Amino acid sequence: MPHDLPIFLVGMMGAGKTTIGRGLARALGREFIDLDHELESRCGVRVPVIFEIEGEGGFRKREAAALDHCTQRRGIVLATGGGAVLAPENRRLLRQRGVVVYLRASVDELFRRTSRDRNRPLLANPDPRGTLRDLMTKREPLYEEVADLIVDTGTMPVAHLVKSLLPLLQAYEKPHDRC
Repeated sequence: MPHDLPIFLVGMMGAGKTTIGRGLARALGREFIDLDHELESRCGVRVPVIFEIEGEGGFRKREAAALDHCTQRRGIVLATGGGAVLAPENRRLLRQRGVVVYLRASVDELFRRTSRDRNRPLLANPDPRGTLRDLMTKREPLYEEVADLIVDTGTMPVAHLVKSLLPLLQAYEKPHDRC
């Protein structure tokens, strides 16, 4: 890489931020950080428990503090939580502190990937597909607002996706007006 700017992965739950992030970090020889795992280690409990005890508002406050801390680190690949872009301050930090990659996937693909995952508090309802559609409608403009690069994850194998992302990241130069 021609720079040590951190790489931030944003996108919906199930878009592949953690899986692709691990592969990308390995390919670049960088440390990988998953923001949800960071929160869990700070709090000593799983994300669904934080939601249960503190509600979404409490979770988002903790998420913002962890994001502020993690985005200050150079030379990392950070997988953010799907809702990290909701707070304007989080979006500002992501834009200013690193290269933001929006991993995009269709609602059907997201549903397929998350349908059996019990660690998704926002999907613990009778209509998880509808919830994904509603979340996508609200969040997609925010992902696009912060993104330096947009990559469709689709059904491409992770190794191929990582390989296709490397030249894009190596050629990318952060515009000064976004810093």
